[in-house]
Amino acid sequence: MRNRSPDGLRSVDSALLLATVLQHEGPMRVTDAAERLGVSVSTAHRLLTALVHRGFAEQLADRRYGPGGLLSRSPASRDAVARLREAALPHMRRLVDRWGETANLTILVGVMVRFVATVEGGRVLRVGDRTGRTLPAHLSSGGKAMLAMLSPEELEPVLDDLDGEARARLHRELRAVRRRGHAVNDQQTETGLTAVGVALPRVAGMPLASVALAMPTARYSRNSLPVWSADLAAAAGAIARDLTP
Repeated sequence: MRNRSPDGLRSVDSALLLATVLQHEGPMRVTDAAERLGVSVSTAHRLLTALVHRGFAEQLADRRYGPGGLLSRSPASRDAVARLREAALPHMRRLVDRWGETANLTILVGVMVRFVATVEGGRVLRVGDRTGRTLPAHLSSGGKAMLAMLSPEELEPVLDDLDGEARARLHRELRAVRRRGHAVNDQQTETGLTAVGVALPRVAGMPLASVALAMPTARYSRNSLPVWSADLAAAAGAIARDLTP
């Protein structure tokens, strides 16, 4: 018989169990989760909220919770992602040193982007570490930059989740991204946060990836977009060269 876990470890055990249940049993309501774990509804809600925050769960349109992007199978191997992170971090640090804003590295996983590395800016008011989180690709800056590289067939699964107006809007935005070479997320995923992203050139054996600068919207300026995007493009190119055999 196992010893009872201390309170902190018990919460971790419950969260891990709940993530596993979502992965193997599918979507459930908060009350279902509470019954499954033998905890109060408020505790189940708190655990689900934490799982959503870290990308292990997502809230569905019918208010149930299902497995999040981190529990889906990724086309990228762990070794490939580790190599990508190792190659990207020095270049991300240089971006942060120059601009003082947070740099993020994301990969495309289905219709979502997964944050695989963050280098935080040094300012008091800054965007925090997003490592491990997932966001809809069509809303995030790095996601849009990567979607702009896809063929119509590769893009179709993303469009399937959008209504007609949203599809048309995304098509227009992706045309603009292809023309200017960068994408912007201006408070589309979080109020008060703006990000500029550039996709990495494709590298054999590597997942499709992007690098972005994220900042409080108060410090975002369209006048700075040309230099931000140029620096991001240079970093993206350098990362791809470092990954090329």
